[in-house]
Amino acid sequence: MSFVTRGVTIKFVDERSDREMTFYFEGGIKSFVRYLNRNRDVLHPVVYVEKEVDNITVDAAIQYTDAYAESVYAFANTINTIDGGTHLTGLRSAVTRTINDYARRSGLLKDSDPNFTGDDTREGLTAIISVKLTEPQFESQTKVKLMNPEVQTIAQQVVGEAFSSFMEENPAAGKAIVQKCLTSARARDA
Repeated sequence: MSFVTRGVTIKFVDERSDREMTFYFEGGIKSFVRYLNRNRDVLHPVVYVEKEVDNITVDAAIQYTDAYAESVYAFANTINTIDGGTHLTGLRSAVTRTINDYARRSGLLKDSDPNFTGDDTREGLTAIISVKLTEPQFESQTKVKLMNPEVQTIAQQVVGEAFSSFMEENPAAGKAIVQKCLTSARARDA
């Protein structure tokens, strides 16, 4: 919770044994991504964006590692939506589209090459997306999946713009990410 709500300090005190723990992370979800990747080799610094569009705040952090698994977490109004939802779909589609566009513009994918699939672009991805909105619609009482359709478009736009700018401004990181996706695509084809 202290990762998702940046600037909030959470303190637990066990008065039985005089033990206490304090949690505070200035960087919010950016710190969360760094924490998740603390034992992995990272390909670039954390890409972070926070933006409000139509009274919906999108907070996202992305970083690629040399790992093969995907570590992606989604939150809506600080609730961990473990089954994802429209905000996670927006993040994933923005990442895939941005990487494909960058790879084509940079000549790293030839005209004859197929685009990367979502699976190709998610290998080694560590990402957190947190949205805050006034009227969230969840799939059920357990609030495991966000269903607001407008959130997908806004998340895709915000994440896409930030990730695209990052890749353009950091060509070495962009190339490393595309190479990671190429390796994944070749393994899938084999």
